[in-house]
Amino acid sequence: MSSLEGRTVLVTGAGRGIGRAEALHLASLGANVVVNDPGVGVDGRGGDAGVAQAVVEEITAAGGSAVADHGSVADWDDAERMVARAVAEFGDLHAVVNNAATEVNKGLERLEEAEFDDVVAVKLKGAFAVSRWAAAHWRRAWDAGERTPRAIVNTASGSGLYNSLPGQSNYAAANAGVAALTTVHALELGRLGVRVNCVAPSMVRTRLTHGVPGMDEAPADGPDPKDPAMVAPLVSYLAGPDCAFTGQVLSIRGTTVLASNGWSLGEHVTKEGGPWTAAELGDALAGLPLEDPFDKLAAALGAALGTQGREAIEAMIAAELDKA
Repeated sequence: MSSLEGRTVLVTGAGRGIGRAEALHLASLGANVVVNDPGVGVDGRGGDAGVAQAVVEEITAAGGSAVADHGSVADWDDAERMVARAVAEFGDLHAVVNNAATEVNKGLERLEEAEFDDVVAVKLKGAFAVSRWAAAHWRRAWDAGERTPRAIVNTASGSGLYNSLPGQSNYAAANAGVAALTTVHALELGRLGVRVNCVAPSMVRTRLTHGVPGMDEAPADGPDPKDPAMVAPLVSYLAGPDCAFTGQVLSIRGTTVLASNGWSLGEHVTKEGGPWTAAELGDALAGLPLEDPFDKLAAALGAALGTQGREAIEAMIAAELDKA
């Protein structure tokens, strides 16, 4: 019997891409799945209830158990309702996979307030809201004496963690925030038997990465490292009762899983006997091995960018962000 047999998992943004692959995989392992997706466009506009329902039908046709939910994770009441829906339909909620995301890419001087707010609301506030209502349910269960293992699996991205992309003020900031939430909630919820971890998929073919150089290409035969299904086994382990750790951010690219350590302190300068002057700091800081963000981006996206130098990368960025 799978360790997920009979466990109930709520997956947000599960109508397409990575979320859909996760929902299908979790159901194939015996989990009851709440497929949440309002069916909006990449930019968060519109809505189509059929998107989530189609995934439910795939699951049930294969003999699995699932229900659709069409609420918005950015809506406080919808977040509460989807947690309550899981409990009402299946008797309990054992894990949440916070996957929902939208994207609006523009240069800073063109990005509108609503475009920033809406992306952050889905990715960051949505992860918080659904986790909050799940935690409230788990608190009541804990107080009632239940000791069932629970889990939250957040979803971040390399954009915001180690290769923030130009044009993604909103998306990168939200993903960095999700990684921070992971650490905070792991520390808080361990006392309730809840593990909280985060996955950061990279180079995965989804609606959000369509058009990125190299992303639309697939191998003629053999496993496809860019297939969203490559992420699902890691999520199923993190959502299951046998996961051995909490508070971790794991980057995944194809079959490679890497521990992400986040911001860390590097080399330093110090002065004895009083405060610095600006001139002294300028001289001292010049000796530190500071990372150039353009070089870091080129290294992170090397497969897509080839061997382009700094000037070529700057020109590419400008050409993209200066589009009307």
